[in-house]
Amino acid sequence: MAALIYFKKLSEDDDAIIYSFGDDPSDMSRKLTMNRATRRPQPDDGNVDYSFLKASRKINAVHDEADEWPERGMSAS
Repeated sequence: MAALIYFKKLSEDDDAIIYSFGDDPSDMSRKLTMNRATRRPQPDDGNVDYSFLKASRKINAVHDEADEWPERGMSAS
């Protein structure tokens, strides 16, 4: 079974970046906040599930590759 998770940067400041994410690019209703200093994510709804982990890991992986926070992207497995 394939899993697709999409994410998009909503806002950022000196401390954190807020992303929306979900399994449909037209309905990314969940949000996560990525701490810039620690690179640790926090789900805004408190639900640490597969979708949250997939999105946050892909965001960190893209950051590792490009040395900048991605504007948007997706993870497929």
